[in-house]
Amino acid sequence: MNQSRPTASAEQIIETMIGLARCSKLHRIIVAGSKSPDQMFELHRRGYNRIATTATCGLPRGQFDVALVDCGLHSIKALEATLDWLVHFLKWSGVLVIRLDSEDLTGNRKLKAILDSLGFRIEVGTRCERGVAISARRHDTDEQAIAA
Repeated sequence: MNQSRPTASAEQIIETMIGLARCSKLHRIIVAGSKSPDQMFELHRRGYNRIATTATCGLPRGQFDVALVDCGLHSIKALEATLDWLVHFLKWSGVLVIRLDSEDLTGNRKLKAILDSLGFRIEVGTRCERGVAISARRHDTDEQAIAA
């Protein structure tokens, strides 16, 4: 079987997403988006073995530490539907990393509103290849840690 080598931009994007997630090779990661199979293979190539795609993840029960979403050129409505479903796979302390192909400020404001409605706050964002990437965590993660 002949495997193709990922492009430099794909490698840069996954490197940016890993950095924003601050994940280790021990974390359970779920990848979503049109490029999720490629991202899964790239993560495996880098030594991350606890990876699932949305097609292989099973039922949502808070089992993942990190969710990586490469939105591509999809609409903000499609992203909202994906996130609404995907957040149930994340542990309470999990991190959500989203990459958007666009640097459109309107889309970024809509994304912030969507994340707020799901109980997440943006921690950090950065420009990356052909777009932006952000990481977000739940608003009350610290309160949950204290309660536990």
